[in-house]
Amino acid sequence: QVQLVESGGGLVQPGGSLRLSCAASGFWFDNYYMTWVRQAPGKGPEWVSTINTSGGVTRYADSVKGRFTISRDNAKNMVYLQMNSLNSEDTAVYFCKARRSVYDYWGQGTQVTVSS
Repeated sequence: QVQLVESGGGLVQPGGSLRLSCAASGFWFDNYYMTWVRQAPGKGPEWVSTINTSGGVTRYADSVKGRFTISRDNAKNMVYLQMNSLNSEDTAVYFCKARRSVYDYWGQGTQVTVSS
């Protein structure tokens, strides 16, 4: 049974940091690209970042470049999103996603709220 479980969300003040985690199980994690996607209230999904299978290649949306860092630990079947210098526009539900060929798995999401 495929599972992606996000954690680490919460309420943070502007300028603060959070580290999101995504625990994967039920599939061959090493073979999947991992992506973080977010959805702000009243808006559509927004791609945030992707990491390749080895972790050696990463991509970021312009809106988070220089502030967010994606990483993965294949030994633990985990993917992370370190988020720094958060602002109100980062408020959203953050989802992790696993993709390989036609296979596409999503987690349930974790809420991140940036507010003073």
